[in-house]
Amino acid sequence: MQALTAALTAALGLAACASSPGPSATSAIPAASATPTPGATAGALSTTPTVAPTATPRPTPSPVRSLADFDPAGLAIRLSTVVGGFNSPLAVVNAGDGSGRLFVVEQPGRIKIVRDGAVVDPPMLDIHGRILAGGERGLLGLAFAPDYPTDPRLFVDYTDLKGNTVVSSFTVPAATPDRADPSSEHILLRFDQPFPNHNGGGLAFGPDGDLYIAAGDGGSGGDPMGNGQNLDTLLGKLLRIRPGAADGSDPAYTIPPDAPFADHPDARPEIRASGLRNPWRFSFDRATGDLWIGDVGQGMWEEVDVIRASDPPNVAPDFGWNVMEGRHCYNANTCRQDGLTLPVAEYDHGDGSCAIIGGYVARTPDQPTMDGGYLYGDSCSGDIWVLDAAQPSSAKPRLLLRSGHSISSFGEDEAGHVYLTDLSSGDLLQVEPAP
Repeated sequence: MQALTAALTAALGLAACASSPGPSATSAIPAASATPTPGATAGALSTTPTVAPTATPRPTPSPVRSLADFDPAGLAIRLSTVVGGFNSPLAVVNAGDGSGRLFVVEQPGRIKIVRDGAVVDPPMLDIHGRILAGGERGLLGLAFAPDYPTDPRLFVDYTDLKGNTVVSSFTVPAATPDRADPSSEHILLRFDQPFPNHNGGGLAFGPDGDLYIAAGDGGSGGDPMGNGQNLDTLLGKLLRIRPGAADGSDPAYTIPPDAPFADHPDARPEIRASGLRNPWRFSFDRATGDLWIGDVGQGMWEEVDVIRASDPPNVAPDFGWNVMEGRHCYNANTCRQDGLTLPVAEYDHGDGSCAIIGGYVARTPDQPTMDGGYLYGDSCSGDIWVLDAAQPSSAKPRLLLRSGHSISSFGEDEAGHVYLTDLSSGDLLQVEPAP
C-alpha cells in the first residue's frame, strides 16, 4: 500500500499538500499574466466571449428505478480487470455514439481505444509532443461532442510545453472513426498556471449541451494567491462555456445567456462555481442531471460537492476554499460561512487516505443494487465509498471496498456501467456488484 501511495504522490501529485511548495524556477508564471485568452489558434487573441443565444437543453434519460429505492447497506462490489498496459491512465470515457468503445486518457498525451476488451492500435489521438507531462501535468481530460459523431469533435484539456492549461478540440474524420486528425486542433481556451500543481483538467458536457471544465486553484499550497475566492480568475473554479461551430470558425466559444456572471463587470463570465481547490473529477448523473464534484483537500479533509439540476443556473455556488476545507475552517482568523455551499460529504486522512477521486452515480438497470449510488474513491488508500444520490446530506457514506488500487479516475460506458483506472498498474477495471 505504501508503494501505491508513493507512486501516486510522485507520478500524479494528487495527494493533498501539508506544506506550501515553492514555484518552479522554470514554470512559475507572474500573477499578472493569469488572465485566460480565448482564441481560434494557439496564441491568437480575440474579443471578450459573447453571450450565446438560448439553446434547447438536451433531454436526460428518465430514471429506471425510483430515486428513493437505492439501499447502500444492500450493496457489495468487486473489481474485474478489463485490460491493462496503459501508461499512467487518468480518465476513461465513452463517445455516446453506440459503438460500445471506451477511451482511456494517458497522462503523457495519448488517447487509446478499448473495443471488446482489447486495446486498438494506433491511438485515437497522440499529441505527446505538445504536452508537458509529469507530476500533475499532462493530458488531463476528454469529452466528446454531445451529438458525436454528427459533430465529429472530441475535446481535451492539457498542459502545454510551458505548463499552462489548454482546452481544445480535434476532429475525427468520418473515413477514420478510430483516428482523430492531429492537425485539426482548434483552441477554445488557454490560461496560465502559476505553479505546477492543481491543474484540475476534467471535462464533461452537461445536459444543457455546454462544456464544463474543472480548473484547480493554480497550485502551491493553501491557495497563496487567493484564487478560489477571486472571481476575476478562472483558477479554483468550475467553468461552463458553449463551444463554437464544428467548422472551427470564430468565436471559439460563447457564454450561455443564463451564466451567473454573463453581465458582471468584475467576474469572469465562464465561471459556473467557485471556491474549489483541485476538483479531481466531476460527473453528471445521467438520470437527474445533478453535477457531482470530488474536490481534493489541503491536509486533512476531502469533500464531495453537488450542484443539483434544480438549482438555478444563474446562481454560482461558492464551495468555500480557501475559507473552508471540507466543512472545517481553514487557517483563518475569521470563518464567515455566509453564502458558502458546504459539501454533502467529507472524509479525513485516516487509514492512508490522501486525495479524493470523484466518481459517478451508477445508473445500471441490469445491476439494480448499484443503481442510484454515487461511487467515489481515494487515490492513496484505494478505498471506495458509496452515497445515496437521492439524499447524500442525510446519509453517511458507506465504505464498500478497500481495493488496494491507486485509483486515478472513474468513468462509465454507454450503458452506465462504472469503471476505474489504476495509475500505478495501468489497468482499466470495471466496478460490479459482488455475488
